[in-house]
Amino acid sequence: MLKTVREQAGGLTKDQRNAFVAAYLGWAMDAFDYFLVVLVYSEIADDFHVSLTDMAFLTTATLMMRPVGALVFGMWADRKGRRVPLMVDVVFYSVVGFACAFAPNYAVLLVLRLLYGIGMGGEWGLGAALAMEKIPAERRGFWSGLLQSGYSLGYLLAAVAFFVIEPAFGWRGLFAFSLVPALVALWVRARVEESEVWEKSVAVNRTPAYQVFRNPAVLKRFVYLVALMTAFNWMSHGTQDVYPTFVKKGLGLSPDTAIAIAVVYNVGAIIGGALLGAYSERLGRRRTIMVAAAAGLVVVPFFVLSTTVGWLMLSSFLMQLCVQGAWGVIPAHLTEMSPDAIRGFYPGVTYQLGNLIAALNLPIQEAIADHHGYPAAMTWTVVPALTAVIVLSAVGREAKGIRFGSAGTQAPSTAAADTV
Repeated sequence: MLKTVREQAGGLTKDQRNAFVAAYLGWAMDAFDYFLVVLVYSEIADDFHVSLTDMAFLTTATLMMRPVGALVFGMWADRKGRRVPLMVDVVFYSVVGFACAFAPNYAVLLVLRLLYGIGMGGEWGLGAALAMEKIPAERRGFWSGLLQSGYSLGYLLAAVAFFVIEPAFGWRGLFAFSLVPALVALWVRARVEESEVWEKSVAVNRTPAYQVFRNPAVLKRFVYLVALMTAFNWMSHGTQDVYPTFVKKGLGLSPDTAIAIAVVYNVGAIIGGALLGAYSERLGRRRTIMVAAAAGLVVVPFFVLSTTVGWLMLSSFLMQLCVQGAWGVIPAHLTEMSPDAIRGFYPGVTYQLGNLIAALNLPIQEAIADHHGYPAAMTWTVVPALTAVIVLSAVGREAKGIRFGSAGTQAPSTAAADTV
């Protein structure tokens, strides 16, 4: 497997590297701000005198607005190119994230998180499209996994910032600080050239999105990918969002211990994304996902029943290695399954509609935990999600290695989709 990683990791041009770094940093900073809420929502609840269930709805609100951002910024990117919409998007969510530091009450913070969800929704699809359009087809697997691991890096940075900033400046200081790394991401993004794939596609084809969707194969694949992304998002959020609260409230461990565990399992997530993303070039996208999710099912009992710090670190590390290993395939998988004419729109909207359907995960987990405890809350949500990921991947198709620009307005061909 390490040989596979080495084979795919090198040989990029300066522009390809810049495009990848820009997408990676944008996605990392996006996740950084999102997980600030996950890490401190019990503290915010105390300040605003609201319940944990009400506070959990902040993450739901963010997830609910993601499809709006994916739609708006995705359609803009398909008409005018990837570069400018991505720059506008990072400015938008940076300003909104910074404003969260000054929210006077729960209602204002809720509105700001709704707006932040729009920016977050625009980031992933456009960044993935730009990066994957520039990366050589035979190397997409590794770079896809590394790109998706930016989400885990953002979580990791949020955990480290919690250690350093929260004791001195509180949760408001964390949101104020989020402006700095986001501006770094903007600076890198300004150095990226436009996607050549988009330029070639738009030169020969200006088909509106609604006409592309008249193709039954495109529409059918869209519905399937939304279902797949629903299962993926439920799997991811089910294993991450409630976990710090489980460690702090459920097991009575200190906030510092909870954050230390979060650092460990995000290292596992980063390793899993890069390794399994790269391995998907040999095993295939769908088979790699199924192997990772099946391994996750094996880890579930240790993940939900561990009570000592050592076992919590090990089980959560292995769980995120599996979960985010499966996720590492997704940037390449969704962009490869997207018609050229709507690649800015198609991956992001399918991803974020899945997020919308999975948006109630955290409130549901908190409600179950109130009556049955956190182990039951995680088991009853994670096991069905992992199972659904396996089943949906098994019945689906893929287009590994497809050359962007060759499918026009159509879905990738059946022949390409059957190749693994």
